[in-house]
Amino acid sequence: MNQKLIRKVNNLENINRFPADELFRFVSLNKEDKLLDLGAGGGYISLPISKYVDEVIALDYDEDILKYLETKAGENGITNIKTLVSDFKDIQLGNEKVDKAVASISLHEVKPLSLALGEIYRVLKNKGVFLCIELEKSELSTGPRVSSKNMQEEVLNAGFDIVDIFYPQTKVANQPVYIIVAQKNE
Repeated sequence: MNQKLIRKVNNLENINRFPADELFRFVSLNKEDKLLDLGAGGGYISLPISKYVDEVIALDYDEDILKYLETKAGENGITNIKTLVSDFKDIQLGNEKVDKAVASISLHEVKPLSLALGEIYRVLKNKGVFLCIELEKSELSTGPRVSSKNMQEEVLNAGFDIVDIFYPQTKVANQPVYIIVAQKNE
């Protein structure tokens, strides 16, 4: 592994966050589901969720981190994770290909956000569910953030119906988070 990848993996794996399994209670999973993990990184969502669904499409723009994820999946005997090098604003999947989509602490870096949300809407099947986990914007924010209010507006503008919004007590990297559950209803 190159030094840049080693630093990225260490950063991703040492973030103080709640176990991914806790996020799965916000969305019902079916063994027949195809799930898109946006900003999959080293597999924080992809690896644990793979046991609950038929297929995980782990999307990231970083090919090296996806190769790392493939190696990790192989070491754990996981065969239902497919990696996809792609941009959030131009997802390399056909229309209505996935049942669920999860974006965990990844959309705050996308500009314009509307393009990414439009793409998520496009690749989700009708009645498909989108789970958005993000860092809340506050006066103490040091990096790019999208407030829960702005994210709700953007999600609605993309065509989704908001099913629920949660503000868990658990923080990620000592920052407050929010969770939006949205559904595509055509």
